Amino acid sequence: MLAHNVQPHKFLTRMAGIYLHIPFCKQKCHYCNFFSLASVKNKVPFLKALEREIVLQQEYLHNEEVQTIYFGGGTPSMLEADEIKHILQTLGRHYRLSPDVEITLEGNPDDLTFDKIKQFRALGINRLSIGIQSFHDDDLAYLNRVHNASHAKNVIKNAFDAGFEKLTIDLIYGIPTLTDKKWIANVDYFLETGINHLSAYALTVEPRTALAQLIGKGKLKAVDEQQSVRHFEILMQRMEAAGFVHYEISNFAKPGHYSKHNSLYWIGGNYLGLGPSAHSYNGISRQWNVSHLTKYISEAGQSESVFEKEELTLDQRYDEYVMTSLRTSWGCDLEHIQNAFGVRYSNYCIKQAQSFIREEQIEQREHRLFLTQKGKLFADGIAAELFI
Repeated sequence: MLAHNVQPHKFLTRMAGIYLHIPFCKQKCHYCNFFSLASVKNKVPFLKALEREIVLQQEYLHNEEVQTIYFGGGTPSMLEADEIKHILQTLGRHYRLSPDVEITLEGNPDDLTFDKIKQFRALGINRLSIGIQSFHDDDLAYLNRVHNASHAKNVIKNAFDAGFEKLTIDLIYGIPTLTDKKWIANVDYFLETGINHLSAYALTVEPRTALAQLIGKGKLKAVDEQQSVRHFEILMQRMEAAGFVHYEISNFAKPGHYSKHNSLYWIGGNYLGLGPSAHSYNGISRQWNVSHLTKYISEAGQSESVFEKEELTLDQRYDEYVMTSLRTSWGCDLEHIQNAFGVRYSNYCIKQAQSFIREEQIEQREHRLFLTQKGKLFADGIAAELFI
């Protein structure tokens, strides 16, 4: 299901977003490749450093109206409501926040008690992203998650009861313990909940993670790529049948329930990343903070040495647009490429796409290129072939 009539780059690139990386977890999941620490002993100095960085970077967005704030991690739900409140108040003093700003907070079922969910909702957090991953205990044990299936089901009910209308959950497919039957049960249970947004990711074995080490030692079963492909195909079929738009490779939503923040990334909008390892982008350059908590605490807000910066060439900006736009249901806009980068780039893009069009992995409709369901299985490889 494709939203061919929507042209998101014409309005989403005019938005600005703020991402805050909260680097604390109860324990590290086996597969996790994000910067996080299984300890909160440095929480207080971290929060002070984060406040300093918020103030230091207030000119980065050039007073653009901020329409989306996203607490990611790590596990932001490990923070107390008063700590989140202070962060939001600091942002409100130094940035121009939209009256209907979308404020998303990531959380895990084991942290999100009913009382805590109510407290977060009372702060103005209006979108909750819950890292469930599976509704089966053996899958959660394989991933080294803290919660169990019962926690996962209860937290959804509690979130609805606390007044959250905007909910999304994460599920992971391709887990060696996750049979096709169990994956279908996971997807069907999600559909029964009435939640309007789902993020679903293939289990990836990243280098230097605990998962890579355990598989290498033969202590955990290896990931089967064919199993992951089957799960993805099952997912696409069931979600489309249920009326969900596959609006980005890993994301499905009922119409009108897309994530503002994630869409901002995919359509090339401007965003400021705060916290260790956080990335920022303004269309011309990209910068990223140090992935080291002690260094971040000592330097954030006091100098620019806490981040590195890269000025993007025209080629890099074109490549980035192709990579992100092709992943979406809005597709890769050849007219936008011509206007933003030049006719040479649009001609090159359509020339490189021809073999994928013949193989029915890309579909061209007017001046847009879309991945077909077949093409979505090879999204990264196809995008790479369209790069300069």
